[in-house]
Amino acid sequence: MIREPKLAVIGVGGNALIRSADKSSVEDQAETVVDTIAPIVTLIEEGWKIILTHGNGPQVGNVLRRSEIAADEVATVSIDYAVADIQGAVGFMFERAFTNEFKRRGMKNEAIAVITQVKVDPQDPAMSAPNKPIGQFYDQKTAERKAAENNWHIAEEIGQGWRRVVASPDPLEILELNQINTLVDADFTVITCGGGGIPVCQDASGDFKGIEAVIDKDLASSLLAAKLNADCFILTTSVEKVALDFGKPEQRWLNNLDVKEAKSLLESGAFQAGSMAPKIDAMTRYLSHNSGTGIITSTNKILEAIAGETGTHFSSN
Repeated sequence: MIREPKLAVIGVGGNALIRSADKSSVEDQAETVVDTIAPIVTLIEEGWKIILTHGNGPQVGNVLRRSEIAADEVATVSIDYAVADIQGAVGFMFERAFTNEFKRRGMKNEAIAVITQVKVDPQDPAMSAPNKPIGQFYDQKTAERKAAENNWHIAEEIGQGWRRVVASPDPLEILELNQINTLVDADFTVITCGGGGIPVCQDASGDFKGIEAVIDKDLASSLLAAKLNADCFILTTSVEKVALDFGKPEQRWLNNLDVKEAKSLLESGAFQAGSMAPKIDAMTRYLSHNSGTGIITSTNKILEAIAGETGTHFSSN
């Protein structure tokens, strides 16, 4: 049981807002957000201060696809602006859902979405080895043509087709950290670091500029939780707990892991890249700089996980 917590950072995946292929419209996602925030509002009623972060993978892919289709008529959108676009749109969904739920429960709380820039190193090794899939699938011929036309990097996903891949550098600094902290101290529920943040770097003059990259949402959320000394860092996924040998007959659910165990399993390749591995990495980074509690669980089990009834719990020792 976590006792007398003050601040929780909760990360919700972008895919979690899309329940199924036939429930992927903006309106459908907004309805899913309403369900997602209900247990979080209960935590706020119980005295928690909440910062919510969210993914944006499918949503940014949609923005870029629309831009591609309309390229003959309007200017195309770069990835940094696409991330900013979705921070505004999904931030609006969450802000509105929180506002309505607060009103229904007779609470005087308020929510606010913060457009968030995250600094990365332009010399990060990831910049020369793009591997993060983004956007739609193409057949090989179409993908190669688009790569030539747009200076893309592409890669095949076996059995699905070819996609654009972009760099995913490590997050170094959240530029709006002071603003977020001020808002939390003023008892606002803050929605921030959408999609891992808008990736920016500094040029020779020290000015910030956006770059064509994406930042892992879990790692950006971990950095935020560590910098703000959050008492609890929660990442939600499609399962209640982390498992070893997931989907195999010998599958084993994990209830508790300390940082040393988590790092060892991560380094051994026990978790799938692009799925659970980034979440485990995010937990180890948070707990390497913080004595709080980390939890990985499903979105609809947040309350039970905080009560210690489910979820995989991570500790610094």
